[in-house]
Amino acid sequence: MTDTPNYILITGASAGIGAAIAREYARRGQSLILLARRRDRLEALQEELRSRIACEILVADLADPDAPKHIADQIRASGWTVRGLVNNAGYGLPGKFHAPAWLDHARFLQVMVTSVCELTWRLLPDMQARHDGEILNVASLAGHVPGSAGHTLYAAAKSFMIKFSESLALENAGLGIKVSALCPGFTYSEFHDVTGTRPQVSRMPNWMWMQAEDVAQQGIDALRAGQVVFVPGRVNRMIKAITQIMPDRWMLKIVQRQSRNFRDIHD
Repeated sequence: MTDTPNYILITGASAGIGAAIAREYARRGQSLILLARRRDRLEALQEELRSRIACEILVADLADPDAPKHIADQIRASGWTVRGLVNNAGYGLPGKFHAPAWLDHARFLQVMVTSVCELTWRLLPDMQARHDGEILNVASLAGHVPGSAGHTLYAAAKSFMIKFSESLALENAGLGIKVSALCPGFTYSEFHDVTGTRPQVSRMPNWMWMQAEDVAQQGIDALRAGQVVFVPGRVNRMIKAITQIMPDRWMLKIVQRQSRNFRDIHD
């Protein structure tokens, strides 16, 4: 008789940083539940990983307000024990704030903010009861620097994730649960292809970019070391440090000048 595995649920696991986090956890022998919208990609990743670990998949669209409850219900119905959560699912909504329809903004906020909170709220009590767990919220360096024109809600949502992680970490510090906000900068993935900003970000120098595999490895290490907020990469940490010491009005001017290099700010 084999022991029942303890799983970590990863949202947005089908590509990019989410898939890299899944592979890194699998390398460490951690059983996983992979969640995303695209079944074919999930099944391909599951097939890749299941020779090393127990690996399950859940297909769901976190833009659906009912999704977090349905996910939690499926987990309980399957008898899976979830000892960790990686809130990674996300995307960008390019253009100025007034350009997309409000429904597009509402779906974005559902994925990037509301589903993060509700999934955490639904899965956290079992971790607290066991005095064991870890929560990795994939935020962004964008949450530390002034907001730019274009992708208006993106930095705001990532800033929320950082503050949410800090409070959650303090609340659960004595319960054996580690919480961390991972704040990568520019990372090689399909993110910019999906948002249509690949031409803009391709102008950025190579030294500003990180590989998703390095972000994943450093992020999990930081989480397990108890770092509540972690910015991977020396260049990204330097940018954060400069932002903290430079007057806001100066930083806003710099961001305004640089926005066209990495944001779609057309109507």
